[in-house]
Amino acid sequence: MSRTKANPADLLPLPRWVKRPIGKASEIAKVQQTIKQRGIHTICEEGRCPNRGECYAQQTATFLLMGPVCTRACSFCQVSKGRPDALDPDEPQKVAESVEILGLKYVVLTSVARDDLTDQGAGWFVQVMEAIRRRNPATLIEVLTPDFRGDRACIKTVVDANPICYNHNIETVRRLSGPVRRGAKYDRSLAVLRAVKEFAPTTTTKSGLMLGHGETKAEVIEAMQDLLAIGCDRLTLGQYLQPSLEHRLVAKYWTPAEFDEMGAIARELGFKHVRSGPLVRSSYHAAEMV
Repeated sequence: MSRTKANPADLLPLPRWVKRPIGKASEIAKVQQTIKQRGIHTICEEGRCPNRGECYAQQTATFLLMGPVCTRACSFCQVSKGRPDALDPDEPQKVAESVEILGLKYVVLTSVARDDLTDQGAGWFVQVMEAIRRRNPATLIEVLTPDFRGDRACIKTVVDANPICYNHNIETVRRLSGPVRRGAKYDRSLAVLRAVKEFAPTTTTKSGLMLGHGETKAEVIEAMQDLLAIGCDRLTLGQYLQPSLEHRLVAKYWTPAEFDEMGAIARELGFKHVRSGPLVRSSYHAAEMV
């Protein structure tokens, strides 16, 4: 899907609070070498996450399953869009081996959207989870899934594999969901999280928003209330950072003080655990949220 290229003159200056050191080169290199040798992917690398050095040092990583090409074209996302390749039958074992080599104690499994697959990749999540547990029985597994187009059977397939936490991000407020999340729907994402609680009431659920698309404080609070109404337990709030001139422009850089305020509001509303800050991402300090 084509994008409209942004005019550099329209870019907001990058504030100092969204700049941080990438981390120790040795820690990053070990992970990069391990995944490159096995032909697998992490969203940490594909999405150029600013926290990847810190997370690697804390023995956590987020694997990107089913290839690096997504069937959707969300206007905020760094991941490549287009026609994905066939699934690599060895990927579950490769991920499990990587978890063992890197000594990971907590793993997040996410994926590109695979609308081209019959089960949209739900069964693949399960295969990877099973492979990890065979080699690393003590490692905890969180999933961060696409919306599976609202297919409850797909959601149940993943829930029945007993992840420690089920994460699905609504990404933005209701008004902006269409232009920000092409192919996704705000209410459908809420329905995913609602279904998880219906299938497994004790499973921890989590969702997150990227602020800076043009939302208002009132709209963010409304989104929080929508999530709480369907039983969502945990919340992450982070700053949207434009990956390239071909992606959606940043409308506002929320300040650290504003993130602190929104985090406090989220806790007052009733979320059990909240991470709120400019560089917070879905899997940031994920193990501490469970």
